[in-house]
Amino acid sequence: MKNKSGYAAIIGLPNVGKSTLMNALLGQKISIITAKPQTTRKRILGILSEKDYQIIFLDTPGILKPVYLLQEKMMEDVESSIKDADVFIIIYDVSSIASIKESEENEIIKSLIDDDSKEKILVLNKIDTLPQDKTVQLIEKYEGTKKFRSVIPVSANLNFNIERLKNEIIENLPEGPKYYDDEIVSDGTERFFVSEIIREKIFELYEDEIPYSCEVLIAEFKERQSAKDYISAEIVVERDSQKPIIIGKAGRAIKQLGEKSRKAIEEFLGKEVYLELRVKVREKWRSNPVFLKSFGYIREKEG
Repeated sequence: MKNKSGYAAIIGLPNVGKSTLMNALLGQKISIITAKPQTTRKRILGILSEKDYQIIFLDTPGILKPVYLLQEKMMEDVESSIKDADVFIIIYDVSSIASIKESEENEIIKSLIDDDSKEKILVLNKIDTLPQDKTVQLIEKYEGTKKFRSVIPVSANLNFNIERLKNEIIENLPEGPKYYDDEIVSDGTERFFVSEIIREKIFELYEDEIPYSCEVLIAEFKERQSAKDYISAEIVVERDSQKPIIIGKAGRAIKQLGEKSRKAIEEFLGKEVYLELRVKVREKWRSNPVFLKSFGYIREKEG
């Protein structure tokens, strides 16, 4: 068998299970996961390497209609992933009829489905929420459109049909050499993943608009021989009124955030760390191109 290698973009609306699916396909956690929509802000790259193939997964932000500059940049990540990919995994959440309808009506997804030059696999996720006869009806409906290489029901949470989906992706990859060394599982740095872990805990612990108004920056990351590694992180919020919410009464909220984040970071890094959290206000950072550029959402060529 000749070696196969290529990019597989995971495309869908917010909260349909894109990150959970990529983690299941990789067999390890790369993308953060929360119950809230719009958790993924940047394209996350996950690499699965075996003897005869390499799949480079692109976990993209959920497709939405942008209302501020950050969301515009998130959608640009989706568009660049569509340009880069060899195979497309379009994912529907079958636990919600409204979600399926929105997926079918979404302009980006519709345009991708109608493009016959692209290799597309339709994933019907959260299939464990449907009775078997409904599952069969959905599969027959989408197979009948002749728009997809295959239609695969999965439950990313339960790891159901993940192996079948993986084999289907490999089948549709182009032949060619590997892009990355086998031991590399992502192009993200430790700093990036640590900031994502803290952001995940913010989504878990805080309500309403707070998680969406936060960005996490790693100010310092020092490996130390005779002591725990030192990590200093800044939690950036949009308004002065949000800072005391992050900190909490007598500092209890930020203490809980620090404890949960530290444990998850230590599990990820495989060593003990000393984590320090600080809160800073950057007024309306989500709509400010200067802040977005410094946070990595606007690349150099965009100015």
